[in-house]
Amino acid sequence: MNGSANGHPAAVLGPVESSDANPLLRIHEALELIHSPYSSNGSRKEASVFLEGIKDDKAAPYQGFVLAYDRTQQFVVRHFALSLLEHAIKHKWTEYSNTEAETLRGWVLQLSQNISLEDPLYIRNKTAQLWVEIAKRSWGTEWSDMDELLVKLWEMPGSLVHKEFVLFVLETLSEDVFNGEDTAAALREGVLNRACVEIFTPATVLAEAFPERQLLTGVRCGDDGWLMRIGVLLGDLLIDNAFSNEQNRLCAVKCLAVFKSTLPWITPMAVSEASCVKRMCEGLAVSSVPVQMACLDAFTALYLSSQFSDEDFSALICPMYTSENVNLLRRLFEWTRVDPRDIDDEKYTLSKKLSEMLSLLGNFIVQMTSAIPENCDLPKLLDLFLLIAQSQSLVVSIPILVTWTRLLRSETIGASPTVTPLVGPLLDLCSSRLVRYESLPEDAEDLSMLFLLEDIDTIPERHAFLGNYRRYSIQIIESIVLWKHSEAIYYILNFTMQSMEVLQGAQSLSIETYSKTSMPVLQVDAQFTVVGAALKGYMKWRPAIRWKLHEVEQERNRIENDFEAWCGRLLEMKFDDPIIRKRILQLSVAFSTSALQKKSGFMLKVLEQLLTHTVVEDTRYRAYADAVKELQNESLHELSRLAIKMPDQLLDVFDQLQTKVNEILASGIVDSKQQVTYQTFLFSIVHRATAIDPGLRMQRLEAFIAPVKQLWQNAGLDEAISTFEGFFALLGLEKARDYMISRRVNEVQDWSTLHLDSEGQAIQAELNDRVKALPLRPTKSFLACSNEKIENGSELWKISCSLWHDSVPLILPDVLKFLSYSHAFYNIVNWSGLPAEMHGLANRILTDRFWQSGISEGSKDDFYARVTGTRTTMEGLASTIRGSVRTVRDACYALLFGLSRLDVHFYGFKELPGPLAHALFANAHCLSSHQFINLLNLVRYLADDCPPELRDHFVPPLMATCFTQLDAKISSEWETLGQKQQATSEDENLTEEMKEESILRQLTHNAVMMVAGFLDPERQNPPLTMTAKEASTYNPERRNNDAQQPIMRDFCLSSIAILEPLILFCTHAIRFRDTRCCGVVLRILRSIVPEFRASNANVVPIREFISSEVLKACISSIHEPYFVDLQKDIAQLIATILKSYCPLTDTPKQVLLSLPRIDESSVSKCIDYLHLDGVGHRQQRALVLDLLQDLKGVSVSEQGRITKTARTIRKERSRMQQEFLKVDIPDNVKKEASPNLDGVAGMFEG
Repeated sequence: MNGSANGHPAAVLGPVESSDANPLLRIHEALELIHSPYSSNGSRKEASVFLEGIKDDKAAPYQGFVLAYDRTQQFVVRHFALSLLEHAIKHKWTEYSNTEAETLRGWVLQLSQNISLEDPLYIRNKTAQLWVEIAKRSWGTEWSDMDELLVKLWEMPGSLVHKEFVLFVLETLSEDVFNGEDTAAALREGVLNRACVEIFTPATVLAEAFPERQLLTGVRCGDDGWLMRIGVLLGDLLIDNAFSNEQNRLCAVKCLAVFKSTLPWITPMAVSEASCVKRMCEGLAVSSVPVQMACLDAFTALYLSSQFSDEDFSALICPMYTSENVNLLRRLFEWTRVDPRDIDDEKYTLSKKLSEMLSLLGNFIVQMTSAIPENCDLPKLLDLFLLIAQSQSLVVSIPILVTWTRLLRSETIGASPTVTPLVGPLLDLCSSRLVRYESLPEDAEDLSMLFLLEDIDTIPERHAFLGNYRRYSIQIIESIVLWKHSEAIYYILNFTMQSMEVLQGAQSLSIETYSKTSMPVLQVDAQFTVVGAALKGYMKWRPAIRWKLHEVEQERNRIENDFEAWCGRLLEMKFDDPIIRKRILQLSVAFSTSALQKKSGFMLKVLEQLLTHTVVEDTRYRAYADAVKELQNESLHELSRLAIKMPDQLLDVFDQLQTKVNEILASGIVDSKQQVTYQTFLFSIVHRATAIDPGLRMQRLEAFIAPVKQLWQNAGLDEAISTFEGFFALLGLEKARDYMISRRVNEVQDWSTLHLDSEGQAIQAELNDRVKALPLRPTKSFLACSNEKIENGSELWKISCSLWHDSVPLILPDVLKFLSYSHAFYNIVNWSGLPAEMHGLANRILTDRFWQSGISEGSKDDFYARVTGTRTTMEGLASTIRGSVRTVRDACYALLFGLSRLDVHFYGFKELPGPLAHALFANAHCLSSHQFINLLNLVRYLADDCPPELRDHFVPPLMATCFTQLDAKISSEWETLGQKQQATSEDENLTEEMKEESILRQLTHNAVMMVAGFLDPERQNPPLTMTAKEASTYNPERRNNDAQQPIMRDFCLSSIAILEPLILFCTHAIRFRDTRCCGVVLRILRSIVPEFRASNANVVPIREFISSEVLKACISSIHEPYFVDLQKDIAQLIATILKSYCPLTDTPKQVLLSLPRIDESSVSKCIDYLHLDGVGHRQQRALVLDLLQDLKGVSVSEQGRITKTARTIRKERSRMQQEFLKVDIPDNVKKEASPNLDGVAGMFEG
């Protein structure tokens, strides 16, 4: 083991002789050239090449040792010398004999003993890293006395420098073995795991916790174990007179770093035995922010552990609940408070870490309530939780807010007297935080807003964060009302009514300067959100009391009577602001359809308000006019809600309602869209009411849709849509095109400066009228009412199927034509009569204007203002043209979805799949990315809802065409984007390019998630509702209703027509420069690779394609630095391919052998290891990464470290903070209504 600085190395590590007379001198000269500011680029490059070449020299390790050991050398020289040793250990270790490996270990030991306080930290850490690299490759087998050597270094007298060295070794070893993806550690995972447990854990704990463990002879030195030794050292360092020394403080941080790395995996009994919690509490009490941060990091690592027994809970968690430690935590939090206008970065970071740690600590209260001993001061701890939740910084507040949601979800805690004093402050807190911060101006002086702007830079992330914060606040209110119903409800209602009375008295509306985000509007919105949350909490409480005493029922009646009186007062209030009036109507309907559902009298009051309210619309002031329009549309929406929720009550007054609706329709004050909504309101009442004769119901329903059916039987319509030219003329597009050509608009740069003359305005009005005259919108509305929130197989669903059954063959052919032509519109080839020099005109007409959050300049309101301002210009005419076609396209999407809800009445048409696929995709390649997103959403719904027994004939043509077009579209868009990015100069405006990239990423994500959904092994088939024979023209000759239909995953994997384009798309997606989407695709492919191990004729081509093309794509991506964060997933897919297919085909092996610097023995060894029993995923990845180590891309962090400022560290986000920036979508949301097929269309102009 003892290599000598003056002796000669073993044969492979030498010989010292070289063609260069003095290699050490050349190394000096090269390093000086690299670091000298006066060196030329050529000289510096030549020197770098020389130094890299030295690493492969046989004498390099010896030369590195000699230079590193020589303390007279410059630090930069010694650091390079250490890198020579590191290269030898990492890349040539397997080539060395036992003697040579022992020599290297001896050199590293001597260098470790040779370090001193005068050495810079990077020299000491680099030396310790060499120790770790050798340990990962030989400790526990060839090298058994490492622990003894570490103990000797630990006990060396003098400064703490050798203790710091040992701490670095232990921390890094623990990280690499248990927490990281280190290749060398993963290959020896079992040995290293056992050895680490052996040396860290006290001997007494090992004997008690693992009495039958396999002993590792000679690995351990002493009985204490490193956790105990480090705990003792930390305790000594934290003593007042010792802590004043800077080196002691730094060493304390290193001790805590080892705790952070070790506590997640070591047995809790060892943590208790070493008094780690006590030591970390002592660390929180010292006046050093770095030490306090390190303590919080260690606490967080400990409390993130999955499970604790009652004994572990008492020993490691309950001490934190005592008055002494709660007071300590409170003092620390109060000390960390900062001013958002002058943030102390270290304090603020400490405040965030403390909040996250306490959030974890609070979660254990719910999990282990019965095990909490009496000496714990929970009231004081809950007071602290309230204090942190009240922090002006929402980022500091939100972890504890989540904890409050969990605490209050528990009846034991939520209903306890301990929480009662906190109900008022919690309600006040949540009420104040429900204001829509995203609507406040960025120059607002609100302290929470200032913190928010400092913490979260991008608007989308800010909106996602605020959405989550609102959700947690609402949950807290719901839970409080659930457990403290009366007190909480009256507290909320009284406060809200007082606030509304103040606002009513102080209102002063100016329509000239109107804003939908004025402070009164935001205050009403926030307070009504609180009331809505309270209503939900009450509705959860009401079913829970059915089994209780009569007195409780009396309380319920009293509360509901008070609800009715409160809502009555609210309805009587007079507000001029249309948005406030809208919110009053929304809240009133919410009460009427839930808590007050049995009170028909109140419902009629609300209904009267919805039908009779009038607001004068002043079109001179856009903001106010838009608000009035929003009030009108929302009133109609609330009418529909009443019809769906309370049809029987409305049926009692149906005749009066029908008369009133007819009066409104005859008045001429409503547009065509509103007319249809009033009719569907009546339709829904008849459709959903239970107290109506079935025959009368069907008679009335057919009367509603008869005029709609008649629209589709127009011979003129059939003739018009028989050709694309006819469709073009039907919509008036021909006139608009000719008008724009005649005005030579292709010669005008800015169309918004060219105002329409009377002819142009007439054409624009005609475009709008022609679209409204089509049967698409009324059919879509009535069909949606027939399906919305109705389960397949229910009685209502059967009524809808019976109602629409005869209409499907009448409507469907024309819908496909409309759809086909609306897509063909985007293909310039179809624009007949357009001169070649006018093609640019068509391109400009087809280019949507849209606003995108976080990218576009200005707000969404600013964007709409610009669009509205150009309505009477040539740009406005182009917008109307696009809007007409978009209306047709989106209506067709909605109609197809609505028809698909009729199950076999739609899917059963034998002739449908081919024409449907053609209509959807014949011109889909000409759609923009955002338009393709909408198309993709429709295809997903159509495929998902197809009855399993009809998939064979319906799904393959649709999905095969979809994936073919999808692959071509997305691949070409990524290629085009890459070319643009390379060609873009720094001076160009990148806004448009950023919008294109953002939309492309959305499309790519939608596509890969659709694939993931289709191939989800957990997704089962929907229940059978009706046979095709009973309800459709499709009647297969061979059909076994009793046979179990395959789930969608199995169906797709068994259909070559679907599988080939699907896998081709996934293969290309591995190369898309989008790590989120690429990661999803890698997991999809990994799940399906084992499915193709069979030897039948259909499987072999797929297996060969994966073995060749998919593997090549993986290798290409793993080579690029962009994909460095996905190397783990890529390596796992490669390992899966090798393990699954190498016994069956030689193709994967040949692909690997075609790579540079990879030999056959290495490939064979890797494949052989992969097939050994018991090789886990981590080891599989390590084998692949080790094989491809010379090809892997290197991340920026590996290329060189950049010193981080305190502000940079504060800006970095913990895993918990990252979760709060994600849009949360519950998994259990059911499809009830028509999908939002507008997709991102909301970003576009009207």
